[in-house]
Amino acid sequence: MNDELVSEMSEIFSTECMEQKALLDEVFSAYSVDPEIRAELERAKKGIRAGLPLVWLGMGASYCSSISGATRYSLAGRPSFPVEASEWLHHAATTWDDVGGPILITTSGESAELVELCGRPEKFPRLLICNQPASSCWKAAAIHLPILAGEERGNATKSYINCTAVCMILASELLGQPWQAEAARVETAFAQALEQAFTRRQEIESFCRGIASLEIVGRGAGVGGALMGALTVREMTEWRAHGYSGGAFRHGPLMDVDSTHVAIILALGATRDLGRRLAEDCVARGGKAVLVVDRDPVQNAKGSLTVKIEPVPEGWEGLTSVLVPQALTQALIERLGSRYVRRATTVQ
Repeated sequence: MNDELVSEMSEIFSTECMEQKALLDEVFSAYSVDPEIRAELERAKKGIRAGLPLVWLGMGASYCSSISGATRYSLAGRPSFPVEASEWLHHAATTWDDVGGPILITTSGESAELVELCGRPEKFPRLLICNQPASSCWKAAAIHLPILAGEERGNATKSYINCTAVCMILASELLGQPWQAEAARVETAFAQALEQAFTRRQEIESFCRGIASLEIVGRGAGVGGALMGALTVREMTEWRAHGYSGGAFRHGPLMDVDSTHVAIILALGATRDLGRRLAEDCVARGGKAVLVVDRDPVQNAKGSLTVKIEPVPEGWEGLTSVLVPQALTQALIERLGSRYVRRATTVQ
């Protein structure tokens, strides 16, 4: 591996991860007071038909972000579902008139499936969450909610965090729920959790060294962090990492856990006890577990490493759940380098 390439990507990824805190603060501020964004939110509230299941469509990191918005909406008693845009495009597009939205999410604005969806004639205004105002999807949409993450050279770090925040804000606005007070708490907690995770990155990487398989497991909004965390590890380091919901992991993948496996278990939020139990079961089968918690007790037993991060208000775990996987990724890049080159997926 070229030493200059190792050093450059290590610095790029680290810098972009550290920038997440300031950009998250900025997106909360903009969505609170910016008149143009506030006007778009009002248009969104009028454009989403009430009484119908709310669907969120995205691919890759954008899909991961959508899970937080759908979870927030569902927890309020309103049916809402994140769907991969590719599956919707080819197998469910005929149901467009029977759902609220769909809300289209694409960081680049050039994702192949979203571009095709934006090119189809529709009866209702297209609502888009996007980071690129010059993109094809932005030009085709009627209602625009900017991600405000700036440019990225590594994989989706800043854009995942800001997009997740925008999805949470939009869900709250559609529900008529105030979100600014929670956001102020999230800002503080996120900054602390970011530092807590990255301070321990070398310890986490050393614990995971030599494994054949890495699984990252979450529940609720944390599923988005699990899927995004696995995508981050895999894209940036080429390690074979997989993301699962807690239920999906228990119903199958848990059965082949052995000494070659590490599971990062995101035991956060209302279902944290299920995560702790799953970590114990992984260790009992001979595997290793990095247990990420936001509450005491913090216990390190043989075969497990517990990492405590700051708790966020219920439902915002999609933001903090990705931080330990990001920290592991940074440590892996520092040791092994990265051949990652950022590009939009423009082919289905």
